[in-house]
Amino acid sequence: MSWQLGSLVVVCCALAAGFTWYERSRPSSKLVAMVAVLAALAVAGRVVFHTIPNVQATTDITILSGYVLGPGPGFVVGAIGALVSNVFLGQGPWTPWQMLGWAAIGVSGAILGRITKRRLGRLPLSLACGVAGFAFGFWMDLFQTLTFAAERSVGSYLAIAATSLPFNLAHALGNFALCMLFGPAFVRLLERFRSRLEVRWRPVVTTAALIVVGLLAVIPAGALAKRGSGGAVKYLRSAQNKDGGFGGAPKQSSSPLMTGWSVLGLEAAGRNPLDVRRGGRSPIDYMRSKAGQLDGAAELSRTILAVRGAGLSVRRFAGRRLLADLEKTQRADGSFRRQSPTTAFAVMALRAAGRSTRGTSMRRALRWLAAQQNSDGGFSNGGKGGASDIDDTGAAIQALVAGGRKKSAAVTRAVGFLRGAQRADGGIGQFPDAPSNAQSSAWAAQGLTAAGRDPRSLRRGRSLIAYLSSLQQRNGGYRYSRTSAQTPVWVTGQVLAAIRRKPFPLDPVARRRTAPKAAAARARGDAVSRGATSHKRGGGASKGTGSSGAPGPAADTLAGALGAYAGSLGSPPARSGQVATSTAASDGGSRWWWLLALGLVPAALGAGWFARHRYRS
Repeated sequence: MSWQLGSLVVVCCALAAGFTWYERSRPSSKLVAMVAVLAALAVAGRVVFHTIPNVQATTDITILSGYVLGPGPGFVVGAIGALVSNVFLGQGPWTPWQMLGWAAIGVSGAILGRITKRRLGRLPLSLACGVAGFAFGFWMDLFQTLTFAAERSVGSYLAIAATSLPFNLAHALGNFALCMLFGPAFVRLLERFRSRLEVRWRPVVTTAALIVVGLLAVIPAGALAKRGSGGAVKYLRSAQNKDGGFGGAPKQSSSPLMTGWSVLGLEAAGRNPLDVRRGGRSPIDYMRSKAGQLDGAAELSRTILAVRGAGLSVRRFAGRRLLADLEKTQRADGSFRRQSPTTAFAVMALRAAGRSTRGTSMRRALRWLAAQQNSDGGFSNGGKGGASDIDDTGAAIQALVAGGRKKSAAVTRAVGFLRGAQRADGGIGQFPDAPSNAQSSAWAAQGLTAAGRDPRSLRRGRSLIAYLSSLQQRNGGYRYSRTSAQTPVWVTGQVLAAIRRKPFPLDPVARRRTAPKAAAARARGDAVSRGATSHKRGGGASKGTGSSGAPGPAADTLAGALGAYAGSLGSPPARSGQVATSTAASDGGSRWWWLLALGLVPAALGAGWFARHRYRS
């Protein structure tokens, strides 16, 4: 076998192994679509600049794809970009070498992102792209040495490398300049996509439901919210998988994203996730098993909020220093990822972990976040100047309030933006002109609650809470909207915090007194923060939670919910994290609501039967 054929076989085998590895990773359809788009950009980035010797955007696009999305996507973007671009520029024995060279650059970008936690600034990122240009040139010099050189030796390689140095230098300088121009913006775009990669849509068959008009007219919206939270908790518990985690819908495989939001919803409803078990495993057990995969400020912040709500330490959790890892991701300007929602969640996580609002890092983060507010009072996903949306504005309000800026002008303007976004059905969409949905409405409700405004007072046709209650299904879960029931577990977890009026960060939730012995034994191994959920012997109240104990089974029933509602009439919303309990006095004082509702139903049915037979005769 000749040198030419042997080297070609090795290169082709390496490419085949890379594509097989990518396929066996079972990428989602969304990721496949994004990789296809990036590969097309890589092709365009090479063809457009082909008139300038060795200047091309392909290397930048490939390394940044791997930097954000990981080694598999980086490999495929580089390999496909080289193959397809050569359809325009000419195929030859160099094509497999170019494919493998750019594929390796995509993988090296993933390694760089893993090492640096994707925190490189514009200049170091551009330098990395320049180095990648030199590396690709040296690789192609090796191709020429093995394929075309009269003598395959180190001397021949050095001679070829010296001859091609001006072209490699042009490639490296072009990469550096292009990355300086668009690199950080391109990374932010990919990161926004990456943050949604774990979301999977599952088609759901809708069913028609009968509405008992008399009952809806009698029971106030607040009582429906209390009743709904009990049904929602039962729904989440029924959706839990055997590994302790949650998927986007019942029977879907668990993911850290869905598990984190389910845990926050349970905690808002007064359920400590350590007491929620399936097959002997809790959501915290699942989160421990995935702690090593946490990567980025958004994932760390969500985990810190959930873990602190369970009363556990975030300084050491499953071998990770969650708090220290999050603080390392803060940039010099005070932001996290230079994104408003990521910075907002980081602020809430730092407050949950006990960081003072007077600390330097906290003040810088809050200053940066407040500066991102748009002229309409809203916040966008990226930063100032983007289209304001409801979700990010609700998160920003909670962060600003958690940072001690409840009475600031920024919060007042943001509240005005939310109030102006309510639609005729009582709900709110992701953008002011978008159709209403449960998650955006929930974010708005939490933002209003954090700012001291009751979301029940926000009315346009009906209140914001009434709109959320109208989306609850008979199984206790919440629909995303009138026309969609996508990711019901995720939606239910977020709505729970809204209807219970619990803004983030949540206070630690007390453990249930009736926790099984196995759970208690497992809990003894947890590192519980001092003063968070320490119980007295004999089932006393938890210190630091502000509650008199965990709710019993009656709190999940309609009667118990109505009693809790009647007892809370005229009272301000409970502090975030308090456990709702229903006393005998409040329960008894509201039984007339329950009896009236029970009496109305048979009366309505009887009247309908009478009218039907009367007019038929």
